Amino acid sequence: MCNVRLLLSLMFAALATASLTGCGVDAAKAPRASAGASSAAATDLRLAPKKDIAMQLVSSAENSSLDWRAQYRYIEDIDDGRGYTAGIVGFCSGTGDMLEVVLDYTQHARGNGLAKFVPALERIMTLPESERDTHKGLDPNFVAAWRQAANDPLFRQAQDQERDRVYFDPAVEQAQRDGLRALGQFIYYDAAVMHGFDGALRVRQAALRKVKPPARGGDEIAYLNAYLNARVAEMEKEEAHSDLSRVETEQRLFLRDGNLDLNPPLAWKTYGDSYSIGRS
Repeated sequence: MCNVRLLLSLMFAALATASLTGCGVDAAKAPRASAGASSAAATDLRLAPKKDIAMQLVSSAENSSLDWRAQYRYIEDIDDGRGYTAGIVGFCSGTGDMLEVVLDYTQHARGNGLAKFVPALERIMTLPESERDTHKGLDPNFVAAWRQAANDPLFRQAQDQERDRVYFDPAVEQAQRDGLRALGQFIYYDAAVMHGFDGALRVRQAALRKVKPPARGGDEIAYLNAYLNARVAEMEKEEAHSDLSRVETEQRLFLRDGNLDLNPPLAWKTYGDSYSIGRS
């Protein structure tokens, strides 16, 4: 009985193969389609290896370290007018994303050490933008509470989710709609981290006035150069962003090398410090 079943199985498999290769599907094209799908997947910044590279690149600029997971506990006032800057992508008490992280954490871990600071963070967001660098209601214990919370997996999860919701996911999705590979996806993401996603879109609009993106028939390298030029112009509007190395000695370097898939090994500099990521 088993041999009969095996024979029938082989017969049906042969028929299925014949129908695929003989009725509307070019057998010679099938392997190339599969390879194309694999190539498309390999350049998706959302895949774990690529996303980890993106996190390391951002951390080199935001925290002068490739160990981005160590930054959950990071917090300081860097005197950029945004109050406290903290966590894996620099959530700020003066821009609202820090409040969202704490609210999400409190929803899943009631009674945590940061919950009592929610009213102060909410009050800060009612102030004029020029006054949101205040520490009122946060000092002297907020910094210690943030660092203590970073030991809790739920707090790290809250940071991950806010990073993805506000910065990573919308930036990568827009880049993919524009026909950009992993490097372009990262370039959009890094701009969103620094300028907010709305700011990254402003940079995009400035680039679109110069060059079409690949999705509209433009050249990918030319478009990304235009985007980085517009990004530099945006950065130069603020003294806190006047160091252009995360663009010029990092992203522009990868672009000049033609590394549009952001494949390691990678070597770059930010703020004068050298970093590298070897082959996985």
